[in-house]
Amino acid sequence: MANGILVFAEQRGGSLNRATFETIAAAQTLGRTLGQAIEAVLLGYGVAELAAQLAGYDLSRVIQIDHERLAEYTPDAYAQAMEHVVRMVNPKYVIMPHTYLVRDFAPKLAARFKRDLISDCVRVNVVEGRPIFTRRVFLGKMDADVASDDDPPIFVTFQSGAYRAEQAAKGAGANISQIDLEINEPRTKPEPAFQEVKQAVDLSKAEIIVAVGRGIKSQENLALAQQLADLLGGELAASRPICDAGWLPIDRQIGSSGQTVAPKLYIALGISGAIQHLVGMKNAGTIVAINKDPEAPIFDVADYGIVGDLFEVVPALIEELKKFRT
Repeated sequence: MANGILVFAEQRGGSLNRATFETIAAAQTLGRTLGQAIEAVLLGYGVAELAAQLAGYDLSRVIQIDHERLAEYTPDAYAQAMEHVVRMVNPKYVIMPHTYLVRDFAPKLAARFKRDLISDCVRVNVVEGRPIFTRRVFLGKMDADVASDDDPPIFVTFQSGAYRAEQAAKGAGANISQIDLEINEPRTKPEPAFQEVKQAVDLSKAEIIVAVGRGIKSQENLALAQQLADLLGGELAASRPICDAGWLPIDRQIGSSGQTVAPKLYIALGISGAIQHLVGMKNAGTIVAINKDPEAPIFDVADYGIVGDLFEVVPALIEELKKFRT
């Protein structure tokens, strides 16, 4: 009988992705509710130190497959290795981060088991002992609740930022199992990992973000937002129109065509809240919106809203923050 939860731990260039720890947090949330044990699987070559890092989390076991044909990602090698582990462990749920790498091989893996893949989930709730996975559709305009009628294993991916990495609970030290497996020669040659943009800054790691929209009016006024961000120890970001105008580089853009973030604090200055922007930041811990339009959609997702002129509100905030710095 299938039992337990298996988490795919993604690593690139000798380090574990932040999304891996977010996925562990998601799996732990589900595991606590269902009373299921959680194991993690790590693929790569020369990844013993990363396996030891994973073992520091509240997991029952870390499964490590260390093979030279896993040194660089290929869908053939990863699907073969994951298929072997899934059949060996026989988990009820296979939980993975919704990254470019996983989006490439996960459908192939699920097809080998003749199972569906529930992808890009933002949360999971258990109703009468049955997990209900929620995923956003139509660019985040609607949420769809999905329950699987498949027999195990059930394959699920979670959107970046759906859970916070720091929510992943540490443990006393999980056992590490090295699995020896013969990996077939991949049919494809590894290419450089895809990146949507060359990012000078990774906003997904920022705990505080001050973002500006059309309401900032001119590039010269960005200094005001930057001053607020500096006082808070945060990063400056923007909605798409600001980056399209060249006022900030593209790697500062938040939204469906930019970065997806989940900081502890997100301050939106003069951002109306188009759906394309909201899908990139609505998972923030606390959202503060400042906008002159009381009907602005940003207020629908904000925890705190200030209806007012940002050129009056922000200087007042700056002055108050300065009092704490002296």
